[in-house]
Amino acid sequence: MSFIIGIVIAMGCIVGGFASEGGHLSVIWQPMEYIMIAGAAVGTFIVANSLSTIKDTGSAIMEGIMGKSPSQRDYLDVLGVLYSLMRELRGKARNEVESHVDNPDESEIFRSFPNVLKDKELTHFICDYVRLLIVGNARTHEIESLMDEEIETITHDRLKPYYSLTAMSDAMPALGIVAAVLGVIKAMGALNQSPELLGGLIGSALVGTFGGILLSYGFTAPLAQKIKVTREKRLRVYFIVKQTLLAFMNGAMPQIALEHGRKTISSHDRPTIDMVENETISGGPARQAA
Repeated sequence: MSFIIGIVIAMGCIVGGFASEGGHLSVIWQPMEYIMIAGAAVGTFIVANSLSTIKDTGSAIMEGIMGKSPSQRDYLDVLGVLYSLMRELRGKARNEVESHVDNPDESEIFRSFPNVLKDKELTHFICDYVRLLIVGNARTHEIESLMDEEIETITHDRLKPYYSLTAMSDAMPALGIVAAVLGVIKAMGALNQSPELLGGLIGSALVGTFGGILLSYGFTAPLAQKIKVTREKRLRVYFIVKQTLLAFMNGAMPQIALEHGRKTISSHDRPTIDMVENETISGGPARQAA
């Protein structure tokens, strides 16, 4: 909603300011100029990126516009899964815990937290490192280094839409100049026409420069930044898992280890200690309902 409101305000000020100064809106309404700029930008975007990145960019745009960031409920679910697994690690045999991480879809722990289970990449991340804890031979600093490497790789992959849209945004002013030059070429072919017609053709050509800059800095760049912010918030859950499991490996009790993970959450979204304790004791919303 904030993205749409911002776009409406920006366009309202630009168009309204132009009209209030006596400008004719019909002059800046040049559909073919905008089509040339947008079409060239989309074409170069397709050339520069793989099919997987193109598809992910579509998903990222929807996430950014809809503001699909993790909620407090999502953070509580992640902490609930981690607490349940750590409690199992402390109180049960290795083979009993392995059944949860080897087949999370059938695990009572993961099924109690469906929001975590439906995120397959996060589920695999949790299971992989819990499995390393079960083996018990890896040192804490080795696990931390491995986690950092994997999180860095995941971050790079998740931010590919941001980098791609930023590159496209940077190219749009130049593509607007291309459209403007084509308009000037058209105007040069009509030098023998009336001044009114020639002025309209030159004005139409200048709209290309205006359109390229507007589409770049007024739409694409803010959208790319919105995607970056949203994706970085969605990556926060991996740092929660990292800090929680590392604290547990260093000998912290499950409840204390959760506090290490809770502290990595932004203060705006961070659940209170009481909320985390109530959530972990109850075992999650699905188990509580059952």
